Amino acid sequence: MKILVTGGAGFIGSHTCVELLEAGHDVVILDDLSNASGTVIDKIETITGKRPAFYQADAKDRAVLHEIFTAHRIDAVVHFAGFKAVGESCHIPLAYYRNNLDSTLALLEEMAQAGCTRFVFSSSATVYGPDNAIPYVETMPTYVATNPYGWTKVMIEQILRDYCTATPGFTAVLLRYFNPIGGHPSGLLGDDPNGIPNNLMPYIARVAAGQLDKLTIFGDDYPTPDGTCRRDYLHVVDLAKGHLKAIDYAMEHTGAEAFNLGTGHAVSVLELVNTFMEATGVNVPYVIGPRREGDLPQMWADTHKAETILGWKAEKTVADMCRDSWNFVCSVKKQ
Repeated sequence: MKILVTGGAGFIGSHTCVELLEAGHDVVILDDLSNASGTVIDKIETITGKRPAFYQADAKDRAVLHEIFTAHRIDAVVHFAGFKAVGESCHIPLAYYRNNLDSTLALLEEMAQAGCTRFVFSSSATVYGPDNAIPYVETMPTYVATNPYGWTKVMIEQILRDYCTATPGFTAVLLRYFNPIGGHPSGLLGDDPNGIPNNLMPYIARVAAGQLDKLTIFGDDYPTPDGTCRRDYLHVVDLAKGHLKAIDYAMEHTGAEAFNLGTGHAVSVLELVNTFMEATGVNVPYVIGPRREGDLPQMWADTHKAETILGWKAEKTVADMCRDSWNFVCSVKKQ
């Protein structure tokens, strides 16, 4: 099959492109490189021996989308392209609503013209909001989010559900990620955002590499065992493999269906920092700062649905995630 991957040069997107190519699919990447590097395309080719078609453009650009669907017989779309920083979304909410919603709507409209009916959406555990019990189960209500980033995911999921209801034969698989970290075992791919990282693991790695002075942990007075936030961290390669399972599911089913992709276990910020230091032997200086707006104390997944219906389960450990994250940083330093 030929798969269009928006945001395919990004952290999760690039790893998913590798898994798709190694599974025998053809890949077309659309990415504006606003938070990624064009060298990722070369690295994907180095790992897989196959070069994906690449368009550097905004996913909201209808003309480029039309060009892609005209030039390629796209069988399915995996939609990663979007702004994703919780804290930033609280400060520039309009940019998040404009970018994340418009890109999805533009894709759906061009897919309709091209007759493409399989859509895999990069959603988030933030859709569960602050009121649901832990662990999160796909049947829980998702009508309350705690930040604009989360609201864009809630809204897009609703758009996709409504579209599936109105369009018999269309499939939307809503993959609710928890906290992907790690990198490709080759060391060629990892989480390398432009500027100061918004996510925890790339920040830890840059502190460990001496590129940043110290890590600030946002709050140590949460109602958790060590006072720091707890999250369900999973290896990005495990997550990427979940997208292959989602595409397989989409080819055999119609309608909208949500799946949690996580490990089912929570790890605190302090536990992650300590595991990183133990797994790599590198010190990570840190200080405790005030709480960050929009953060929940803890969240982790109930993974039963993905395991039983998709046949997917996360396999790698937190130590694996830390070692592969550091391996990527070391590989970048050698280049």
